[in-house]
Amino acid sequence: MKSILEYKDYRLYIQDYYDERKRQGAFSWREFCKNAGFSSPNFLQLVCKGESKLGKPKIANVAHAMGLVGFEEDYFREMVTFGNAKKDAIKKAALLEMERIALEQKVRVVDADAFQYYESWKYPVLRELVPMMPGACPRDIADECKEHVSAEEVRDILNFLVKAGFLKKDDEKVYSQTEQNVIGSKEALPLAIRSMQKEMAGMAMRAIDRYTAKERHFTGVTLSVNEAASKRIVKEIDDCCRRVLAIANEYKDLNQVCRINFQFFPVTDKIKESHHAK
Repeated sequence: MKSILEYKDYRLYIQDYYDERKRQGAFSWREFCKNAGFSSPNFLQLVCKGESKLGKPKIANVAHAMGLVGFEEDYFREMVTFGNAKKDAIKKAALLEMERIALEQKVRVVDADAFQYYESWKYPVLRELVPMMPGACPRDIADECKEHVSAEEVRDILNFLVKAGFLKKDDEKVYSQTEQNVIGSKEALPLAIRSMQKEMAGMAMRAIDRYTAKERHFTGVTLSVNEAASKRIVKEIDDCCRRVLAIANEYKDLNQVCRINFQFFPVTDKIKESHHAK
């Protein structure tokens, strides 16, 4: 069985533990639940199916039933907190604590890099801008940004981008992009990107007054959809984004960084069938 430090989903970890014990010999959900102090003989099975969740008071019991002690128990506790949390702030704190524990045990985890990259517009914008300004000092780079960023921040961000592998330093004050995309676990990346989307939406709102109609292009449409249409529209937006990137990659003499926001979201509740009845 894999190390617990390779998991982000506590339900999956519990299921894998059960499957491993089952392969080794006679073991049942009834026995597992009894060892963890549950009166219900299939409670943990329901947890693994997503039909119930593990509450805080029982985390230690379940951890001990699986033989987890020390940093493994601490990691399991944070994993349960992450899996059960509804608020982004709580999920982020738990995920970063999981990474801290993993790093202490010499396990490479990339989720923190993803969080830092997406915590501000400055990281992706500077990653695009800096290669276009070979030899420029941090102050000159900062002055080219429409939103405020200090020279000190530029210096720190460049150090991070190089260290994390998002930029390569070719010479003094000369950088190029690596082929590496921002990577993180499937659990962490959507959470990190959500923060960036909020920030970019605010920048788009300010752009309405900041730029003339010739400098920006805003358009939108309000439409009615069903589930099938919604799925096709989402795919079309994703395909369009890939086509836009392909167009940009055709050119070498780049001289500006821009942002495109695709926004498709509901503005009403779904209408129930009964509302259409005559």
